[in-house]
Amino acid sequence: MVAAHKARHIGALARPAPAKGRVAISAFRSIPPRATGPTLVGVISLFRSFWNEPAIAGAPRRVWRDWALVAVLVPLSFVEVFVRDDITYPWVSLVTALISIPTLLWRRTHPLHATVVAFGTSFVIAIPWAIDGGSGLAPGLYSMGFVVIVAYALFRWGSGRQAVIGLAVMLASATITVVFDYTGLSETITGFLFFFSVIALGVAMRYRTRARISKLDAIRALEREALARDLHDTVAHHVSAIAIRAQAGLALAPSNPSAAVDALRVIDAEASRTLAEMRTIVSELRQGEQAARAPLPQISDVPALAAATPGGPPVHVELLGDPAQVPAPVATAAYRLVQESITNARRHARRASQINVVVRTTDHDVTVEVTDDGVAAGARSDTGFGIAGMIERAERLGGTCTAGPRDGRGWSVTAVLPLRGVSA
Repeated sequence: MVAAHKARHIGALARPAPAKGRVAISAFRSIPPRATGPTLVGVISLFRSFWNEPAIAGAPRRVWRDWALVAVLVPLSFVEVFVRDDITYPWVSLVTALISIPTLLWRRTHPLHATVVAFGTSFVIAIPWAIDGGSGLAPGLYSMGFVVIVAYALFRWGSGRQAVIGLAVMLASATITVVFDYTGLSETITGFLFFFSVIALGVAMRYRTRARISKLDAIRALEREALARDLHDTVAHHVSAIAIRAQAGLALAPSNPSAAVDALRVIDAEASRTLAEMRTIVSELRQGEQAARAPLPQISDVPALAAATPGGPPVHVELLGDPAQVPAPVATAAYRLVQESITNARRHARRASQINVVVRTTDHDVTVEVTDDGVAAGARSDTGFGIAGMIERAERLGGTCTAGPRDGRGWSVTAVLPLRGVSA
């Protein structure tokens, strides 16, 4: 049994030879406490950090490959039982395989449960074989080698606590096999390296995913900051107009009823307070950065993006409808989406002959379409954090943004922004 052999290898390494054990103990005792103290504290701190590590969010439940793997392993287990004549407990091993194989379907969402079932059943059937003196081959099937996939999923998707508990279950299952069926040091080392390489791969993919999530969160935060600036500058313009009108009303108050004067005072006070509060909030968002003094870009500024860059494909811009009726936040968002899409196309679309931009304004929404006919230099949907920022910007205004390859060749970005934003 492949799984049993791997377990034997791991358990053998875990059981030190007596002579080497005495040497290691004497050497450890010879180290001064000051040398071992900080190291021990560091190990404990590392263990606690991993123990408190949360599970990876968004683990896929089941995909077609999981069902295909189960569909292959089940009949393979039956064939192995009928073909092989060296299995100690054939029907017990078959039942164990049939119980363990379905764990492949929920190894990502419930990795610890899958590990306990897959390795625990192997441990249970090994007990009577061990009591019998370990005669013959260890019980199990070669098809049970799929348990390494379960081990990978445990460290890939599970929490740190689940990984530690699951590792204890794996080692317990391996130890009983190694004790009664030790196959030699070379096979033990090979099994150790293979099994823990799988675990190391799971840990590496785990932290790669967590690093990507952190990058996406940072991109979303930056996009929200930029959106906050745009919205602030837009609202500040309107509030400033209110304040100016209120001040003008105060100047004309002698010819108006006193109630109008009181109302204008309230407007003036509220507008001034709102401006002060918004400036304070946005100054925190900008984190000390100097505020841009240029006016906010509008849809009418999109044609300026068609300016050719050295070596870049030409950009053709078409504006449909009346952009004058578009609220400033939506117009600025449309401009930013076009700007980011053109930047991505120039950066990633190889051998593109042209980039087409269409901004269509209707009575209800603004539609932005940016397409190119180039060959993608990479998986833009997987590696481009700019796309995540565009989606974030569109959703914050109550709209949608999709990006992906076109039929045949090229890339397409389509965004729909309602004129009334999230309040619609």
